[in-house]
Parts: sequence; structure tokens; C-alpha cells
Amino acid sequence: MLTMIGDILNWLAAGVVFPLMFLPLAALIEKGSKPNPLLDLRSAPVIWAGIVFMAAFCGLLFAYLTPVLALTPNPGALGVFAILTASLTIGIAFAGGAQASIDRLSPFFDRTVRTSARAVMWLLFAMAFVQFLVVVLRYVFGVNFIFMQESITYMHGAVFLLAAGYALIADGHVRVDIFYREAPEKRKALVDFLGTYFFLFPVCLLLLWTASPYVASSWAVREGSTETSGIQAVFLLKSLIPAFAVLLAMAGFNVAAKAGATLRGGR
Repeated sequence: MLTMIGDILNWLAAGVVFPLMFLPLAALIEKGSKPNPLLDLRSAPVIWAGIVFMAAFCGLLFAYLTPVLALTPNPGALGVFAILTASLTIGIAFAGGAQASIDRLSPFFDRTVRTSARAVMWLLFAMAFVQFLVVVLRYVFGVNFIFMQESITYMHGAVFLLAAGYALIADGHVRVDIFYREAPEKRKALVDFLGTYFFLFPVCLLLLWTASPYVASSWAVREGSTETSGIQAVFLLKSLIPAFAVLLAMAGFNVAAKAGATLRGGR
């Protein structure tokens, strides 16, 4: 049962969420459309589908040329991916094109990322309070509780992994540069747009790809703490890794959409 749920979540992330990340790129290079967008090779849905299949082909080619990955393409999985992409293409066409789809998805992604960050921000106070208690109990009363120490690790991981997407949306990550700060708005948008597609999305996809079997094996054995009195939920802690990749990709979608609008001269 858990394996089936994990497979469904993987397909939703790799077969639906990540292909949608190419919508801002399709909207940027769209040249117009005819009354039937599915039959016009210049329309956003067709451009988007072409980009998705090209990206998938490049990924498979990279995996094939990298023996350490030991990837054997599954015809069934490729078929499911093709069906999902075709279904999304039709959905994008009915939604009114790439920009209309972006306008619908962007608020949802933004709300999801911000809600996750707000949910974990209170853990900062809890983490500081628990750390204070650990120090007082150990050095004043000579008492030590393993589960309290491990809870700090859990809260620390949740804060940094689930709030990273919000930091990207809020432009809260540290920038070390001498050119970007004084650059014109369109040049900044170009840097953000290219950086999102050439660095952010590939890293998110790689994290999801490599973490999925790692997390699945942890769930299979209900991995817990090595200490008897520790927190027996390591499998939940490891599940934050794919959640981090998806939330960061959602934030990247909004960054790319905003940068694409600036490059087009829109709002």
C-alpha cells in the first residue's frame, strides 16, 4: 500500500508538477496561435509539449551516457509519461494557453509555499525553547533525554527544508555579486529566468530522483532512531527531502513566471 502511494506521489511530482515548470518558458517563446491551438505548431501548448519531451529525452540520454546511474528505461513508465504530457497539453489548451495556465497555477503554488513556511516558522521558537531546556536539564540537574535532542534535529530540518521555497520567493537567499544589484530590471529578469531553468529546476529534479528510493526504503522498514528512547520517525524526517524539492520547484515556477513577464514587457 505504501509503495503504491509513493509511486503515485512520484508520478504527480515528476510527471505533472515538474513538466508544468516549463510553462513560463513556453509563454516566453510563444509566437501566437490560431483558432485551434492544438493544431498550431506556434501555439503555447504545442511548444510546451515539445519542450517537455525534449527535456525528457535529454535526461534519458544523460542517464544512459552516465553508467554510474545504471538507469534502464521502462517502456511502461515512458508510456505513462507520454499520456500525462498529452493530457496536460490538452488541459493547457482548454485553459487558454500558457499565460492563462500560469495565472491559475502561480497563486496556488505561491499559497502552498507560503503556507508551508508559516506552518514551520513557529518551530524556531520551539527549537530554541527545547534547546534551552536540554542545556538546563543536562548541566543543572544532570538529566538527559535523547528524544528532546533528536527533536531539535527534526525541527531544524523541517524549518530549513520547508521554508527554503518561501525564502526564494521573498528573495531572502544571500546574493554574492557585484553586477546583479545595479543591473536594469530586464537584465535581472534574464538572470533569474536562465538561472531557474539551468540550475534550480535540474537540481530539484535530481533531488527528487535520487531521494525517492532513499525515502521509500526508509518507509518500508519504518526507520526510527538508533536509540531506544529516541524518536522512531526517521522515515518522516527523510520525507522532507522530496517535499523540499517540490516546494522549491514551485517557488522557482513563480520566479520564472515573474521574470518571463518582465522580459515580455508585461506586468
